[in-house]
Amino acid sequence: MDVVEIDGAAVIVIEIPRAASITGTSAGQYSRRGLGGDGRPACLPLLAHEMLSSRIERGEVDYASIVEPDAKVDDLDPSEFERLRRLVSPTGGGSVLASLSDVEIGKALGVIDGSEESPIIRRGALLLFGRDERLRQFIPTHETAFQVLSGTAVRQNVFSNAPLFRAAEDLYTQLMRYDEEDELDIGLTRVSVPRIPAVAARELIANALVHRDYTMQGPVSLQLTEEELTIANPGGLPRGVTLDNLLSTSQPRSRILSEAFFRAGIVERTGRGINRVFESTLRAGRAAPDFSRTDAHHVVVTVPTGRADLAVVRFLVAHTERRGRPFSLEELLVLHALQDDPRLTVGELADLVQRSQIATRTVLTRMVEEGLIEMRGNGRGRRYTMSAATYREISSPAGYVRVRSFDTAQQEQMVLTYVRSHGSITRAQAADLCALPSDAAKHLLRSLRDRGFLRLVGERRAAHYVLAVE
Repeated sequence: MDVVEIDGAAVIVIEIPRAASITGTSAGQYSRRGLGGDGRPACLPLLAHEMLSSRIERGEVDYASIVEPDAKVDDLDPSEFERLRRLVSPTGGGSVLASLSDVEIGKALGVIDGSEESPIIRRGALLLFGRDERLRQFIPTHETAFQVLSGTAVRQNVFSNAPLFRAAEDLYTQLMRYDEEDELDIGLTRVSVPRIPAVAARELIANALVHRDYTMQGPVSLQLTEEELTIANPGGLPRGVTLDNLLSTSQPRSRILSEAFFRAGIVERTGRGINRVFESTLRAGRAAPDFSRTDAHHVVVTVPTGRADLAVVRFLVAHTERRGRPFSLEELLVLHALQDDPRLTVGELADLVQRSQIATRTVLTRMVEEGLIEMRGNGRGRRYTMSAATYREISSPAGYVRVRSFDTAQQEQMVLTYVRSHGSITRAQAADLCALPSDAAKHLLRSLRDRGFLRLVGERRAAHYVLAVE
């Protein structure tokens, strides 16, 4: 215990080591800090479901592993086990799981324990195989909602308490009814451009069902409009996952449910679901999925479903055939970013692709060598823009000219402002100011001199430029 002085008042400071689990008082009281009814910080009761949610969030407990003592095997639907057998049959190793009895399948997935005669049912078994009415009884927080809007009119509004495998199939089927495709003829190849990429739909639905917080009220909801698909689920991002590392970090809230969906073949690859969502959306000529509405209580992702940029799709397909390999996710993110902001630094692009600057620089160097982008400037001022050929194929050819013109005009104004402030400027100072090679800085200064803005004074090492009209 220490005493410190703050604004003339003595304040007692007590340091308490971080506990490995939730800790209460000797009288059995549990509290948490939060905002009271008057909006001021206060000690509030820590409720039972909040304790469970906190333990799940820290990885101490998997919700699917919690035993439901009143549940029986009869509460599980045999048709849902048959559904799993059908799902796993095309997947690698699925024939082994499909050959097991219902209870043996549950034990293999870690959601049933005990013997065939006296099985112990865990909540994961109810979530995956439970009868609808039993799910509502034992896990009332589980619900899904599918809504289609046309302007302000609701065209479809469906709520369900189906177990997870059926819920995933039903939501996917309902969503894909609204899928439409554009077609592109590229040489002798006809390319279909979906409104809703199947990979993105499947992965996002599975993520929402598997990673939601089942201690919180609220449905997993899908809302489709003419311009976007929004998928939301209760519970924030799992611990360790943030919007800044979403593409590089995978931390399932329930490993049991995540593994079950993987073994069922609903998700194709553990830990790469979000990356596949981004890849499929960008390849379809649309903007990247948006997670910006995510907060501590909900994960919300919006995927554009409006008209695709077919010029981008044509460019990606043509270059994939030419280079003999598909664009990586990092390359797709760089190209789409440079469409929106044509002059980005390696640091800005590294933040965007969520990779280190060294790894990002490797990607950018490869893209420069392939003629996809250009590098301008040196050192910290180095920036990247799309090449003239790339502009010509996926954007307006005039866009490249505008970018280059704006660069030159900005550099000229920077030089003139510097001279007005400091009286003169040398070639080395101009190169450092504008992040240009020495020869480019020399050309810039001579252009300003030839047009009457600057005057050269001195020779060789003593040469410098001043304003032509003082």
